[in-house]
Order: sequence, then structure tokens, then C-alpha cells
Amino acid sequence: MSRQKRRFLKIGEVAKEAGVNVQTVRYYERREILIPAERMESGYRLYTPDAVRKLRFVKNAQRLGFTLSEMSALLKLRVSNSKCGAVLKKAEEKLRQVEDKIAVLNALRRTLERLVSDCRCRRKTDPCPVLRTLDTQGKGV
Repeated sequence: MSRQKRRFLKIGEVAKEAGVNVQTVRYYERREILIPAERMESGYRLYTPDAVRKLRFVKNAQRLGFTLSEMSALLKLRVSNSKCGAVLKKAEEKLRQVEDKIAVLNALRRTLERLVSDCRCRRKTDPCPVLRTLDTQGKGV
């Protein structure tokens, strides 16, 4: 297909349409998640409109907590038109990870609530439960 019939976007246009900055586009290019379709003689990168879609996909996956390697795997599944089962498996694994993080954060919240409550009962910093707990990190926090 000739260049005149295809619409190409420069890196700044891709960044603007995807709602990211140019450095983000370059980062994903270095990570080989986003590849320019062509380069002009001047060295400008040229991307197809699908690059914008891919960047949005990556940013949405990132918001859901997927790592870069997990995003790459999801992109490969998207390109290969894989069955939903493969994507479901990855989503279920991510859900388990999120539930584990929630459990850890809930435990952290309970510890901090206890420390704050204990701390409100004292006025001096010497017996401060928060400072004492931080001094004994790894010994029961």
C-alpha cells in the first residue's frame, strides 16, 4: 500500500491521541511493545492509527494492575484472536493477585488503626507506639 493511501502519524500525534506524552511512546518503543511502521528519511518515526489503539490498551491494562510482561502477553492474545479462555485465565490470575494485595493492605490498615489508637492515648514521643513499632520493624508489624 503506498504511503499516500495510508495515514501515518508522527510520534507527537500518537502521544496526543493516546493521551500520553512522547516519552511514554518512546518507552514502549524501547520495550518493543510499540513499533513504528516506517521512518522518514529525516528520522521521524511514523505510526499507523493502530499504535494509538495499542497505547490505550496498554494504559488501560496498566490501570488494572497488569505488569508490562502481562500486557505484552495480552497484546499477543489480542493480535492472535485467541479464544476467551486464555484471556480469562490471565484475568483470573490478576484477580487473585489483587485479592492478595487487598488482604495485605487490610492487615496494614488494621495495624495502623491500632497504632493510631494507641498513640492517641499518649502525649510524649518516648513511649510512642508508632515510633516503637517502626524501630522494631520485622518483629511483629
